[in-house]
Amino acid sequence: MERKKASDFPQELLDLFHEYQHGEITRRAFFERASKFAVGGVTVATLFESLKPNYAWAQQVKKDDPRIKAEYATVESPQGNGSIKGYLAQPTAAGKHPAVLVIHENRGLNPYIEDVARRFATNNFIAFAPDGLTSVGGYPGDDEQGAVKFRQVNGPKMFEDFVAAAQWLKNHPQSTGKLGAIGFCFGGGIVNQLAVRLGPALSAGAPFYGAPAGDADVPRIAAPLMLHYADPTKDTGIGQRIPAYEAALKANNKKYQLFIYDGANHGFHNDTTPRYDEAAAKLAWQRTLDFFNQQLRG
Repeated sequence: MERKKASDFPQELLDLFHEYQHGEITRRAFFERASKFAVGGVTVATLFESLKPNYAWAQQVKKDDPRIKAEYATVESPQGNGSIKGYLAQPTAAGKHPAVLVIHENRGLNPYIEDVARRFATNNFIAFAPDGLTSVGGYPGDDEQGAVKFRQVNGPKMFEDFVAAAQWLKNHPQSTGKLGAIGFCFGGGIVNQLAVRLGPALSAGAPFYGAPAGDADVPRIAAPLMLHYADPTKDTGIGQRIPAYEAALKANNKKYQLFIYDGANHGFHNDTTPRYDEAAAKLAWQRTLDFFNQQLRG
């Protein structure tokens, strides 16, 4: 399928698909409301397929890349759902490395997130991407079904699973003990929550377009944060919350950097969908690598 860009679609249609992905409207409602954009011989079904992820586009690092070794691992989570499975990617280079927890969007551990873990491994980090859907059978291989399963998970227990994964990774034999966390959409919100829960045990956090921590929780944040957000005029729900979050961080003298990517949509780093913004994604990625190198090494 031809790769399309966000600019190839009306913003209203992108927003409709965003609502569908986040469970705010049903598939049927999406088709009904999107029908007005089906013109010139283009069907709603074709539009729908064009907006869905194509994971063939996400593989920046091949699974058998000789620079890394990757495997699945299971982490015990007694305070959560019992255990959580995830994807562990490590450099083949000898020695210990800083660790990065990679947290998925609201559809589970899909190929895009696994590739992000491999990207970190090629940059000499040990990366673990836990699957929050473990308790309901794991990522089903399809984002639509992943979104359905996501809504079946006990949310508070899933958060405890992520906490367990963070602690396991920090203490991994190949880890230096310095821990960073990156997350996207839902995962970005989890990074903010982990910064609150883990305090100084987290060395750095980089949430991408994630829900902010609550004002009352901000004082408990110890880790420096690098916040990446889409254009507030396009990602209005999250965008409305950024000023208050920044004000709370400032008021509590927290170390943070805030980057807003003009013209970029929510999900701009995900290179499997039309919302991918290559310039914004590459800039945000390089900033994050530089940030983690600064905070997690030495």
